[in-house]
Amino acid sequence: MFGELLLQFGVKEFATFITATVIFAMTPGIDTVFVLNRAIGYDKRIGLMAALGVASGVLVHTVLAAVGLAAIVAKSAILFSLIKYLGAAYLVYLGVMAIYHAIKNPTQLAIDIRAKAVPISAWQAYRSGLLTNVLNPKVALFFLAFFPQFIVPAQVDNAAAYLLLGVVYAIISAVWLVALAVLAGSVLSRLLTSQKAKRYMDIGSGVVFVAMGAKVAVSD
Repeated sequence: MFGELLLQFGVKEFATFITATVIFAMTPGIDTVFVLNRAIGYDKRIGLMAALGVASGVLVHTVLAAVGLAAIVAKSAILFSLIKYLGAAYLVYLGVMAIYHAIKNPTQLAIDIRAKAVPISAWQAYRSGLLTNVLNPKVALFFLAFFPQFIVPAQVDNAAAYLLLGVVYAIISAVWLVALAVLAGSVLSRLLTSQKAKRYMDIGSGVVFVAMGAKVAVSD
């Protein structure tokens, strides 16, 4: 029943999408560092607003991806195919680089607790989280590569499908980042910023990226 409803929106393989999104959200990266910096350097409330700002940035990228991809498909199926294969190559690249750096050049995430030197408001924390995400071109490229593989081929020009996936992605990201802000300073935050944990999570996410890219490349 639920699957049939999703198909009406043009969304397929929703369970796989959820699984991949959870893995990507939990993998330590810029967003993780940003939220933990704000939560530990200031307080949990500031960290919470920063987390919501980052999640809002996800929604901005979603709208841009939805409008842009739908318009591209409507004009040229060949151009969309080109974007599809470039997206597949990009996902594989991200995966290979994540695995390479995890094995050859692991680095520990930096948490700057000195950030409290300059007080900021909740609105400033939210705005900085929003801009940090919106102005990151890698997020836009990731969405262009990631979302199309979960859209029914006959409905790749349906903006509603991209919007639905984007909202779900934003919600999952928000839940995870808010949890980080609330648990800042706990064993969880120390685990996520440890070199060993980051190495394993990077390898795991790298494998998923490569698999996703390969799947996009061979799919119709």
